[in-house]
Amino acid sequence: MAAASSLSVVKIGGSLVSSPPRLRAVLASLAEGAEGRAVIVPGGGPFADAVRASQAKLGYSDALAHRLALDAMGRMAEVFAEIEPRLAMVRSVEDAAARDGVCLWDPVALRQGHPDLPERWDVTSDSLALWLATALGAERCILIKSAPCPVDTPPDELARLGLVDRAFPGFARSFRGAIALRGPEPASGPQEAAA
Repeated sequence: MAAASSLSVVKIGGSLVSSPPRLRAVLASLAEGAEGRAVIVPGGGPFADAVRASQAKLGYSDALAHRLALDAMGRMAEVFAEIEPRLAMVRSVEDAAARDGVCLWDPVALRQGHPDLPERWDVTSDSLALWLATALGAERCILIKSAPCPVDTPPDELARLGLVDRAFPGFARSFRGAIALRGPEPASGPQEAAA
C-alpha cells in the first residue's frame, strides 16, 4: 500500500511510561503534527513485561506470548489515547492507510497471525513498527526510546546492542524509507540508522 502523502510511522517505547512528562510531551507533539501525517505504534511497556514474567513462570508457548504481547500493545494504545485524546485509534493496516493526520495503531488484527510475522520474542513492537511502515509505504520509521541512541548505527549493530529486537535488521532490509532512533537527549535530534 502506498501512502497518499508523506507518512511517518512512530513507535513509542512502552518504557517511556517511566517518564510521564516526556511521554505526554511526545504524544502532544505528534498530535500537533510535529511529524506530519503519522501512525503511532505503542510499545507494550509494563503490560508486555507482565506477559514475559507470566510466560517464564507458566511456560506457555511463544506463539501465545506473541498474541498476548499484541494485546499489551493494544492496551498501551488505549493508555496513550486517554493521555492524548486528539489521537484516533485504528485497528488495521487498511484503516491506518486511509487515515489523514495522526492516529494510534492497535495491532489486534494481527492476533490471527500473519505470514510475515513470526510469533516469537524476536519480533517486538520495534519490528512491528518497521513492518507497518513497509506495508504503508511510509517515508520514515521513527523509534522513540528511553535509552540513549547512537548516531549512524546500522540495524545489525542496534540489535547487537539490544536497542531493537533481533528480527529488526531483517525487516530493515525490506524498508525503503529512513529509520531514525530518538533517545532522551533533548538536543541530539534524530539519530539515523544506517539502513
